[in-house]
Amino acid sequence: MKNLLRWIPAAFVFCFLHQSSAAQPIEEKFEAMLKEQPTVGISVAAIKDGRIVYLHSFGFKDLETKTPLSNDDIFRIASISKSFTSTGIMQLVDKRKLRLDDDVSKLAGCTIRNPKFPDKIITLRMLLSHTSSINDSQGYFDMIAINPDKNPDWAKCYNNYEPGTNYQYCNYNYNIAGTILERISGERFDHYITKHILAPLGIYGGFNVNDLDASRFAHIYNYNKDSAAFILSPAAYAPRKEEISNYVMGESTPVFSPAGGMKISAGGLAQYMMMHMKGGKQSGIRIISRKSEREIRKPLSEKEHYGLGLLTNPDLIP
Repeated sequence: MKNLLRWIPAAFVFCFLHQSSAAQPIEEKFEAMLKEQPTVGISVAAIKDGRIVYLHSFGFKDLETKTPLSNDDIFRIASISKSFTSTGIMQLVDKRKLRLDDDVSKLAGCTIRNPKFPDKIITLRMLLSHTSSINDSQGYFDMIAINPDKNPDWAKCYNNYEPGTNYQYCNYNYNIAGTILERISGERFDHYITKHILAPLGIYGGFNVNDLDASRFAHIYNYNKDSAAFILSPAAYAPRKEEISNYVMGESTPVFSPAGGMKISAGGLAQYMMMHMKGGKQSGIRIISRKSEREIRKPLSEKEHYGLGLLTNPDLIP
């Protein structure tokens, strides 16, 4: 927990509680950690026995105005966003519009093959589990970098090992997966996630900044150790209106960052995670099948503990 607070100044924490809290009030513990580590604010949701038993926010959402962080404020949650993309993909698997072992070259609109292993297909499962052999070296915010017809350096997007044989965390995997979700569903990525995951669960949030109330954004900061100063990162909520106005379905999807662009509150994330805890169903609403939910959470191996968009870490908090 201390390392989390240290490296994520505007922190977003989600906890599962299985035992009673220690004698010291939890608020005192968090307040102490905010003083020990350079932290702007932290939002906490705790689940026990299938329900939210604690929801509280500490610190500020805006350092300049000293505006307190509230439970209704939303964060750009970075890589937790990947699980929303994989959940959307598994909805299409449930509808038999996709299979996890499909060749992504037939789904993504361009050839996706490691040139060192041209006969080895890269599957959707490999994208979602970070075993595709694709890397982020050429960037990952468009579909041009990996397209042999548009980027002469496309081969640099691949590692030296055979697809499916090794693991390397890679954001491009999920921006490609989001593009596939869009192409197969026929719905723009941000609209799909809102319509088929957030809205059924009654959750406020989304991948499109322009559809959200900017007054609820918790500012994101970088911490400069040398100056002991927090530096605002406005790009976290960049509207990208020009890119969206020129949007091309099945190509422009990375604009919404399926790999990291979800904006949501701690309480909203808790509601979403309860759906996963309950086998794909929450408050009587089934989002994905129990089989697909198990597939998302099933670790790739004992070494990585990564499934399809969710990492299992049994000892993050002792």
